[in-house]
Amino acid sequence: MDGFDKNEEIENNEREEIFSKVVRAGKRTYFLDVKATKRNDYYLTITESKKRFNRDGKHYFEKHKIFLYKEDFDKFLVNLTEAIDFIKVNAVNIEPIEHAEVGVEVENTNGYSSNVEFDDLGLKTKE
Repeated sequence: MDGFDKNEEIENNEREEIFSKVVRAGKRTYFLDVKATKRNDYYLTITESKKRFNRDGKHYFEKHKIFLYKEDFDKFLVNLTEAIDFIKVNAVNIEPIEHAEVGVEVENTNGYSSNVEFDDLGLKTKE
């Protein structure tokens, strides 16, 4: 293929990070890594990593990666900020399921509260 050098791409993926940040968020971990091309041009990789389990119970990490190049930083940041601001203003304030704790009293916006114990679900008593 013209303009595509698979070896260069592999080398870029295996390069050491110039700068790296780890964001742990519940079941997900995000890696923000600054790397450089052969021409010393910086770019950012954003990797989402989630721990998954095979049928045999062994774990593996499912990863999704985005490459963000410096010529796209400004457009990306403006639109990312706009999307986040929209969510903050318009989204219903409900705690994500993955962050919720089992057996904790939850109060929603209409004043209703419930103390649900999941051990109680499915139990049947004979009368």
